[in-house]
Amino acid sequence: MKIVFLGTPEFAVESLDAIIKAGHEVAAVVTATDKPAGRGHKLLPSAVKQYAVDKGIEVLQPAKLRDPEFLQRLREINADMFVVIAFRMLPEEVWAMPPKGTFNLHASLLPRYRGAAPINRAVMAGESKTGVTTFLLQHDIDTGDILRQEEISIAPDENVGSVHDRLMHLGARVTVETLADIAAGTARPQKQIDAEATAAPKIFKDDCRLDPSMTAEQARNHIRGLSPYPGAWTDALIDGQVIKVFSAVHAGDRRPGHLYMDFADGALELLEIQPAGKKRMAATDYLRGLRS
Repeated sequence: MKIVFLGTPEFAVESLDAIIKAGHEVAAVVTATDKPAGRGHKLLPSAVKQYAVDKGIEVLQPAKLRDPEFLQRLREINADMFVVIAFRMLPEEVWAMPPKGTFNLHASLLPRYRGAAPINRAVMAGESKTGVTTFLLQHDIDTGDILRQEEISIAPDENVGSVHDRLMHLGARVTVETLADIAAGTARPQKQIDAEATAAPKIFKDDCRLDPSMTAEQARNHIRGLSPYPGAWTDALIDGQVIKVFSAVHAGDRRPGHLYMDFADGALELLEIQPAGKKRMAATDYLRGLRS
């Protein structure tokens, strides 16, 4: 099929590559505008744009998705279908345009974890499983009819980085299988059960704070669900200093030279941290460097 692909981060690139390798024609990609980064505020392209430029694929970067010139270019491309992965919410003028519709790959088992941060939120909540879902777009975000869904388990000590990478590869395969279903006319969309829905809102700085009123297990899951990015943090340990925490285990007997944090029903030993203004390091190395 002839496809327009809409996406931005590395998570989306894996599926874009799989679509091309499966023999579909990607006529254009739509991605975010270049963003300033680093001390020099140099404009950097998205991961999807970098991939598309390397492959010689047309890149569209509209500031507004209702821009008349952008909509006209989409009409001229005359794609069979649009595929959306990790992009912003689309207006109906866009998602209703192609004759075979528009589908989205979402990194959760919908209707669970609808929203912008499904992988983080699932791990933060201590879930033992998650997965990916392809679904047809409609007006309300992440509510469309399900096309395909596949599940994976989450290991008790796994962090969001490894879950992200496994879902990225799984999502690429499920995306290609969904396209095959649609091309063959065998897709059978299924309604979501709204009563089973949960939310996965965008994560802000305050969402990452380690609250001493959490149980130790809630705090451990909080750390796993935010590692390696954006990182759980606390200012409750050493003179109000902000410290990011990337890994921790339930504390046994307390030993000198190790870093602990108390919670409502017990303590965690913090294993890997990043003090403000410093590099990520073992907590034991940080303590060795303290002079007071």
